Amino acid sequence: MDGQQLTIDDNYTGELTQGSAPQRRTLAGATITKISVGPMDNNAYLVVCTQTGESLLIDAANEADRLAQLLEAGAPSLASIVTTHQHPDHWLALAEVVKLTGVPTIAHPLDAEKLPVTPDRTVTDGDLVEVGHLTLEVIHLSGHTPGSIALALTDPASGEAHLFTGDSLFPGGVGKTADPEKFSSLLRDVTTKLFERFPDDTHVYPGHGKDTTLGAERPFLAEWQERGW
Repeated sequence: MDGQQLTIDDNYTGELTQGSAPQRRTLAGATITKISVGPMDNNAYLVVCTQTGESLLIDAANEADRLAQLLEAGAPSLASIVTTHQHPDHWLALAEVVKLTGVPTIAHPLDAEKLPVTPDRTVTDGDLVEVGHLTLEVIHLSGHTPGSIALALTDPASGEAHLFTGDSLFPGGVGKTADPEKFSSLLRDVTTKLFERFPDDTHVYPGHGKDTTLGAERPFLAEWQERGW
């Protein structure tokens, strides 16, 4: 790693632009740091267990040098890297970050073949990813890609859930799909596995752009269904 220092902003808003300082949110026993990388405003997330220092990187999307700086600044001990889905803008820095860190990688088997690094572990719906004392649940959301996944982390103190949704759920709708069948699959999975399970105060961390909550998006599910995207 190149040794450059990266300043992390502890005033978390979830609104970042490429090149801006990463932002860190502090929970009971965990921190979540968000950084925007690359020309497509991809979000990468660093989840750290504050009791053990173990951390998880979600989507080594782009700008391996900045991700390396983020790891040096905010990740005492990187344990693994999860790739939410197969689209290249979410893994362009994966091979380089793996080379720098040597940590194992994780993805869904249906998207694994498209990745530049063969996953050391494949995960499916309901599997758990452990980071120190933290446990994140894998939620398979088929439609944007066959093997898209979200990760759910529950704050043990407040009970609030934090969902890292890749490109499956954004402010204003679900992710882009190639045809009506895939759209129906994604909306069904998002509805049944996220909206019908988690409460309104659930935080949503998407693969691009601003954060949202399930409560902010829930009133528009019927509208999304009617418009078909």
